[in-house]
Amino acid sequence: MEKIEHKMVAVNGLNMHIAELGQGPTILFLHGFPELWYSWRHQMVYLAERGYRAVAPDLRGYGDTTGASLNDPSKFSILHLVGDVVALLEAIAPNEEKVFVVAHDWGAFIAWHLCLFRPDKVKALVNLSVHFLPRNPKMNAVEGLKAVYGEDHYMSRFQVPGEIEAEFAPIGAKSVLKKILTYRDPAPFYFPKGKGLEAIPDAPVALSSWLSEEELDYYANKFEQTGFTGGVNYYRAVPISWELTAPWTGAQVKVPTKFIVGEFDLVYHMPGAKEYIHNGGFKKDVPLLEEVVVLEGAAHFVNQERPHEISKHIHDFIQKF
Repeated sequence: MEKIEHKMVAVNGLNMHIAELGQGPTILFLHGFPELWYSWRHQMVYLAERGYRAVAPDLRGYGDTTGASLNDPSKFSILHLVGDVVALLEAIAPNEEKVFVVAHDWGAFIAWHLCLFRPDKVKALVNLSVHFLPRNPKMNAVEGLKAVYGEDHYMSRFQVPGEIEAEFAPIGAKSVLKKILTYRDPAPFYFPKGKGLEAIPDAPVALSSWLSEEELDYYANKFEQTGFTGGVNYYRAVPISWELTAPWTGAQVKVPTKFIVGEFDLVYHMPGAKEYIHNGGFKKDVPLLEEVVVLEGAAHFVNQERPHEISKHIHDFIQKF
């Protein structure tokens, strides 16, 4: 990682940490939960070697990015998160009208909304794991998932400020991260009250072949410093984001797009997801969707689990533009 440069950029009221490598057309990488810029370490090197400039921030509330009010989840709405990205692009690529965007998990949710709000900023999009989630005018996602999965579903359990953090504290950041990052079950993620992460079985191997002890420590050291509140606040802001995005109900994403998901990704196994992705709903909402790739045998954290494959998929798509 020696070659990767790190800098701080003033962005939308934040002091945002970015990692950067290479020269050429900019590719902006947006990470998910509970992650960091570091989740893109493999892709950054691969694409920089092929003539691109890779930029990966620590998003609002994460890692070395500071300035977000952690005790106010309303400051983590999708409008704040997309606002951060628009301001970041202005700061790092003022001479490029449009950039490539590659995103995963929560980063993908941000990227879909960036393309809804500001399609003028995005040349092409590669999103991983989280397909486009059209706004349900009747209820927000927290209510919807609670209706299907009940109170113990992780998104419901993340709603009360301080509650899940208090349960994570005695377990320690490293164990929490290890449990989540190595989760391979396509079934929903449950945190029964009072049991914290005990309900989630340990990964069959102590650590995944794709996540070394050293790599896990990189995450753990950052989350030991910051805690998990920043990342969990994204979930707490889902109801306010739902209210604020009412004007975009039924809107289409009009950016050339490739979507990649792991066969065992829990998001891919949510009720209705496969039907939506493969039976025309996705293509209707994202008319410029060019390709859907389902990676056999892969789970949720595909960019780390299958680094070379994902990097190649990204490169194959963006070099068309």
